[in-house]
Amino acid sequence: MEIVVTLDVMLARRKMRSRELAARVGITEQNLSLLKSGKVKGFRFATLAKICEVLECQPGDLLEARVTPGAE
Repeated sequence: MEIVVTLDVMLARRKMRSRELAARVGITEQNLSLLKSGKVKGFRFATLAKICEVLECQPGDLLEARVTPGAE
């Protein structure tokens, strides 16, 4: 199983650009891009909470567990 970040979906639903979200959360656009692409190993709960506050969503709206084919 892998955890997939679906932040791009929520940004589209909220009609918000990454640049605006990064500014409102207080992180760099580069870090937000890495988060969106799933190229990070983890991030702080405080950052997740701030993103959820700005996007008016729950953590489960941004993270999805997917079963990896062939994994048991």
